[in-house]
Amino acid sequence: MALDKQSGTAQQLLREFSALEGNRGTWEAHWEEIAQRVLPAYSQSFTNRGFNTPGQKKTDYVFDSTAASGLNRFAAILDSLLTPRNQTWHRLVASNPYVQKDRTVQLWFEEVNRILFKYRYAPKGNYAAQNQQQYKSLGAFGTGAMFIDQLYGEPGIRYRNIHLGEIYFNENHQGIVDQAYRKFPLTARQAVQRFGKDKLPDQITKAAETNEQQQFWFLHCVKPRTDYDSKRVDPKGMPFASYYVSVTDNRLITESGFTTFPYAISRYEQAPGEIYGRSPAMEVLPAIKTLNEQKKIVLKQGHRTVDPVILAHDDGIIDGFSLKPGAINMGGVSANGQPLVTTLPVGNVSLGRDLMEDERRAINDAFLVSLFQILIESPQMTATEVMERSREKGILLAPTIGRQQSEYLGPKIERELDILTKQTGSDGNPLLPPIPPLLLEAKGEYRVEYDSPLSRAQRAEEASGLMRTLETTLNVVNISQNQEPLDHFNWDVIIPEIAAIQAVPARWMRGFDEILSLREQRSEQAQQQQAINAAPSAAALIKAGAVANKNAK
Repeated sequence: MALDKQSGTAQQLLREFSALEGNRGTWEAHWEEIAQRVLPAYSQSFTNRGFNTPGQKKTDYVFDSTAASGLNRFAAILDSLLTPRNQTWHRLVASNPYVQKDRTVQLWFEEVNRILFKYRYAPKGNYAAQNQQQYKSLGAFGTGAMFIDQLYGEPGIRYRNIHLGEIYFNENHQGIVDQAYRKFPLTARQAVQRFGKDKLPDQITKAAETNEQQQFWFLHCVKPRTDYDSKRVDPKGMPFASYYVSVTDNRLITESGFTTFPYAISRYEQAPGEIYGRSPAMEVLPAIKTLNEQKKIVLKQGHRTVDPVILAHDDGIIDGFSLKPGAINMGGVSANGQPLVTTLPVGNVSLGRDLMEDERRAINDAFLVSLFQILIESPQMTATEVMERSREKGILLAPTIGRQQSEYLGPKIERELDILTKQTGSDGNPLLPPIPPLLLEAKGEYRVEYDSPLSRAQRAEEASGLMRTLETTLNVVNISQNQEPLDHFNWDVIIPEIAAIQAVPARWMRGFDEILSLREQRSEQAQQQQAINAAPSAAALIKAGAVANKNAK
């Protein structure tokens, strides 16, 4: 009876997957067309999946590398703006304002945040490399999928960017991705390592014994449980069910669960009625195609210009005509000195290059490259101009890239914390410190505050507004010769916040206690100097007083 139930579950999952696979043909043809021209290494991985020869050349459609280079820069820009690996780009705080003020809670969140970054960027976690692939997938195909799971055999987190050709997903009624179906291959050896011999069909175990590298297909399905019971401690006590199915014999291999959705899905933009995202590469695919065709034509014309076609008078001299340097060709000119041999006129190569530049600008705009060339091209800008540029960037980037914070980074952080909460270190103690009682009463609710360059660019409006206001105020001071308008500015608040917006390291700034100490020292020095300056006058007054008293006597 149990076997019948397992077989029925496997058949149901395969039917659900087949329906998703059948509905995605148009997307895969579109992605394949983009891969051929923007990300050649991914070509043939959508329409010819499983039949690629490792290491084969895939650049047949690429004549101009602007799009491929733009995609690499796009991924670097997103990485630098959202998740710079050399910065603590987010922090955790309590959702309740009252709880947030508690010093113990603040220190707890600070320690948890430190531990989270420690395991996220640990070498075995491989987050940085996989996150870069995530951003590339986002720029090329409009959708990225990151699988986040615990590290096998030791404490930690393991990240893996899932190729879009392998994963299919669905949304719930609120537009949140809550179902994922991943069809992927494993060699026999890998399958035994992952699932164990006793759970696999004989065909796979025999292949593993003979060290065959034959690949077998598996299906991983994660979806919300319809029979979820929070009081249970078995897989049914977890909100998300996890199933692994062997496609070889339609067998359910394992059933388990997750307390949080393990796939962090991000989409660049979404069109109405579509689940998968649309990408910058999709927006400028016509420009990418046009540029490649233009490049072919310009190459032909350039070849003709450098090695021109020869036109000769039909009198037989061409038979002995030589194009070698220093050669003398008798009969190449008429008796009047008119050349009988000339070159075939070619098209305007410079015009072709101008047309190509138009397409390149459109492509670089889509991949945000042009937006970040402004500061490089204008290095002599004032501080106010730099702030204005940063403010403009924040305005332009916030709508699209800001979506990644809510749809990708937020669920990812939730998943990471869920994994770390359940793990213990080598000493047997939990990885995360005990929750403070006050936070426990607040049910541990927290929120994420992002401190990435993108967040600071969005706050650049404040710094830019200050500089404009200060400039106006100084004009008023100069005209009125009255310093009082400057009293409106609270510099003890302004300077630290401006430094934070401009990404000045905290260690470069003095603490408030140190600032107070410096001010006290300056005040004491000023008083001493005032006393020294006043000493001659006081001595003169004393002397004058003494003389006056003497005369009076």
